[in-house]
Amino acid sequence: MKNIIKQVMWISLLLLAMAACSPQEFDDYNLSDVEVLTDSEVSFTQTASPSSDNMVTFTNTTVMPATGVYTIRWDLGNGASGNKPVITGLYPFAGDYTVTLSIHFSDGSVAKKSMVVHFAENDYSLVDTPAYRNLTGGPDDADGKTWVFDQYNNFVAEVKTATGFNISGHMGLGPQGSRGQEWWGAAANDKSAWEMYSSKFTFIQNGVQLKIVKDGNEGYGRKASAASVGGFTVHATSGDDAMFTYSGGDYTFSIDESGEYPIITLGGNAYMGYYCGSQQYEVIYQTDKVMALRVNNTVESQDWVFVYCLEELNVEAPPAPKELKAIPLFEDFEGSEILAFNLDDMGGAVKSAVIGNPVPLPINESTKVYRYWKSTGFYSNLSFTAPDYKFDLTTQNKVRVKVFIPSFNDYTTEYAVAGDWIANKKLQPQLAVKLHNSEKGGDAWQTQTEVVKANLEKDKWLELEFDFSAVANREDYDKIVIQFGAEGHAGPGFFYLDDFEFGE
Repeated sequence: MKNIIKQVMWISLLLLAMAACSPQEFDDYNLSDVEVLTDSEVSFTQTASPSSDNMVTFTNTTVMPATGVYTIRWDLGNGASGNKPVITGLYPFAGDYTVTLSIHFSDGSVAKKSMVVHFAENDYSLVDTPAYRNLTGGPDDADGKTWVFDQYNNFVAEVKTATGFNISGHMGLGPQGSRGQEWWGAAANDKSAWEMYSSKFTFIQNGVQLKIVKDGNEGYGRKASAASVGGFTVHATSGDDAMFTYSGGDYTFSIDESGEYPIITLGGNAYMGYYCGSQQYEVIYQTDKVMALRVNNTVESQDWVFVYCLEELNVEAPPAPKELKAIPLFEDFEGSEILAFNLDDMGGAVKSAVIGNPVPLPINESTKVYRYWKSTGFYSNLSFTAPDYKFDLTTQNKVRVKVFIPSFNDYTTEYAVAGDWIANKKLQPQLAVKLHNSEKGGDAWQTQTEVVKANLEKDKWLELEFDFSAVANREDYDKIVIQFGAEGHAGPGFFYLDDFEFGE
């Protein structure tokens, strides 16, 4: 039997048998009055519960000295501990467990007694509770349940509504005892630069196993307390965060369901993704799919709250659809507030910038214009993306702009091209305006509608209109692309534009 037990991960459920009893701690720190005990003077009794031989109540029967005691500590041999004079431990799995009572004195000395308790039979009923079933899937689920951070905050609102606590992120902190995140709550994917989101926590009821698997070997926690668990050696800090070597492992866990909230206690040096000074996690919310855990960070007087979900539910929610709006856009480059254009491979502000009008001729005698540099890059362009809406093309479908096409550019040389599909190898005296769906990212070009004004007259200001009324039924466009000289070739050149307008 002992050989079998060595293969079985331990479990405990710590029950407080006498709620009225306070922790056996004392305030007398006067070393001149210290009375200490020897190991032989420490004693406790064990009493099996009428409901199960595997549920045992341990009672401290030591005659305590009047002075000098700091605290008592129980180690129940199953991963659970406590500091009350009467404590009850659950042992669902057969085997031998060493129970130790330690009495600590203010002078630093310790007196202790250990006792081996034996259980001949398993009693799985002791862990057949909602807390265990929600966490592990129950005794019939051999693979257990795998939990991860609610990285995208998909379930944060659910937790906040159900608990009434101020919870705004999948991790965060607030005042001690608040069980909330008044001080900070992480935005969706806030810690993507870390390895933390790769952590997977698999809880298995049979054998009460906890398997932590993660990418890499970097662990994270509070700088003030990261070194308090064996095996954590801090090698870097950033603000209040500490970084240390940690790659997961196989552990045990226990659940204490005796209080207002169940408490999960992790064995070894296990922690749930971000260490905050304790391996005890108060379950403030739990379903079979979502749970929120609170850590009482006594070192820094903080509450930390973490939200987890099943691995398969941790998916990024699609963005909310953007509302259609007809918002006129205009930019004459005269003021300090410039429309939020994006420059793609256009030589930066050195070459592409607002400058004094080099040719103040009729049609455009304004003071300032925009100098556009078509670089040797194949796809240089200037663009504008609506920040939070889509273009309502039913009423707003015309782009108007004034342009100047210099004759000093080289329009005759053939340049390198992006591929065989590019038929034109020369810089062109032309302007193309395109509409894109920016949500497609690098594939946005596949959604485009393009209007091209080719073979434009040189060395004079021209006023051009690009009509997109033919695609007025499109509701996905939110980006305007302006592209001089044609794309796909490496031919460089300067162009000028002014009085950009997008309207009716």
